[in-house]
Amino acid sequence: MTGATAATRGALRRALRHADVSRGRAAVAVWWGTAAIGSAVGLAAVAAWLIARAAGMPSPADLAIAAVVVRFFGIGRGLFRYLERLSSHDIALRGVVTLRVRVYERLAAGHPSRVLTLSRGQVLARLGADIDAVGDAVVRGLLPCAVAVTVSGIAIAISAALVPAAGAALAACLLVAGLGAAALTLRSARAAAGMGVEADARIAERALAAIESAPEHRVWGTQDGSLAGLAEAEVEGRAAHEAAARPAALASAVQTLAAGAALIASIAIAVTQANAGLIGPTTAAVVALLPLAAFEAVGAIPAAVMQLARSSAAAARIDELAPTKATGTPEAATASAPTQARPVTLEARDLSAAWPAMTPTTPVSFTVAPGEVVAVVGASGIGKTTLLATLAGVLAPHAGEALLDGRPASVEDLGPSVAVTSEDAHLFGTSVIENLRVARGDVDEDEAARALAAVGLSSWLDALPDGLDTLVGSGGGTVSGGERRRLLLARASLAPQPVQLIDEPGEHLDAAGREALRAVLDGMRQRGRSVVIVTHDLSLLDAADRTVSLDA
Repeated sequence: MTGATAATRGALRRALRHADVSRGRAAVAVWWGTAAIGSAVGLAAVAAWLIARAAGMPSPADLAIAAVVVRFFGIGRGLFRYLERLSSHDIALRGVVTLRVRVYERLAAGHPSRVLTLSRGQVLARLGADIDAVGDAVVRGLLPCAVAVTVSGIAIAISAALVPAAGAALAACLLVAGLGAAALTLRSARAAAGMGVEADARIAERALAAIESAPEHRVWGTQDGSLAGLAEAEVEGRAAHEAAARPAALASAVQTLAAGAALIASIAIAVTQANAGLIGPTTAAVVALLPLAAFEAVGAIPAAVMQLARSSAAAARIDELAPTKATGTPEAATASAPTQARPVTLEARDLSAAWPAMTPTTPVSFTVAPGEVVAVVGASGIGKTTLLATLAGVLAPHAGEALLDGRPASVEDLGPSVAVTSEDAHLFGTSVIENLRVARGDVDEDEAARALAAVGLSSWLDALPDGLDTLVGSGGGTVSGGERRRLLLARASLAPQPVQLIDEPGEHLDAAGREALRAVLDGMRQRGRSVVIVTHDLSLLDAADRTVSLDA
């Protein structure tokens, strides 16, 4: 448990370091936050002095400066709070943007196995809510704690300067309210925060699955089950947040008791000192009322502790997705675009594939030499895509072997040697050319235009308002099914890997699109690439050199 806790704290420190959180900007935010709550402390002290002094019916001139100071603190409190929020959110938003870019860079440089075991919803949660939670660590965690320390120090110094005994009592109660409350709730806060992050991730995952698969759910009549799963995740999320509220409630109770004790002690000390003639009535009033404002700063500590625990859990999940070395460098330094690798022979020897609890596919044997295209056919649901994942090294064979140049294929080959174009491959919410650069980062405009022409999209490209710089909606929502499939084929044709695996390349293609597919496969042959396509469309078999059937 201790090791896991230390690991999550380390993950948060690394995340904040990669977010490039500016210490100078953070110091400015702490200053404005201290000025805001310090204004409340100053307002309480000056107002107490003013009330006590006014009771003696002095001349208005004696009260003029104090009245102005009261107005200053009253106006300054709101102004300084606004400046603190402006400054702290600027830090957090800058950090979130920087961290998200760094995580994307690490994902691009790392191994695909980090993502392949996760669903789209899980990836979305880690790249979305979890990164936002790291930003919240600054606004709702670190800065409130820093402000609490500085304001508490100011309040204790004022009280101790007036009456040392009252300053000591206030310091003791503030320590109990701050450190004591945090220590009491820290362990349960970590557990509850971890539960909350996991619950939010499940909600995001099931919501995305319900939205993306809505047509399939309607066709198969599974929409009620999908919505029930989402409702169950929301119930789990509420339970997690309720569990997180319990330690915060305990801390609030401790703080209330500490604030009450500080107030009673200050009043008792002030009255005793005033009766003994050691201090005047105005000083006694200031000492008695100062704790009322001093505890405003430490009141944010329980919520800050909860947020830091939650942000630590989120940072650990990000680190699992896109890990970094201790030095802060990416796990792998392979961010540059790969060049065309040497030809590779792909071979299946009595290969049978299966996910857990799935019926294994019929064993098959075939060889794909450089410059050849092999089609794998079979009925829907028979395991064609599963076989493709096994050939890519993502899934271990159920039986037999998947070999690349005579050695077992592994996930380490995915990227350097093997490229996969899945049936639901993603189109990103960016420009056309950047979607093509997913295959190879150095694709220029001429190459992109030739690749689009090869798949029959020249006229489409000419009609776009901004050409290659035209934005494509996320997931390909702004293009038709056939245009989306052709864009994916153009991306596959630009990939440098010697082995290309394509799942259902003929989906949504008309007759012209199928001719474009044949042209793309011919281009891959000429480049010496080993290509496997899986399809249930028998009209495409003339585009392959050989056919392998998974039907019994």
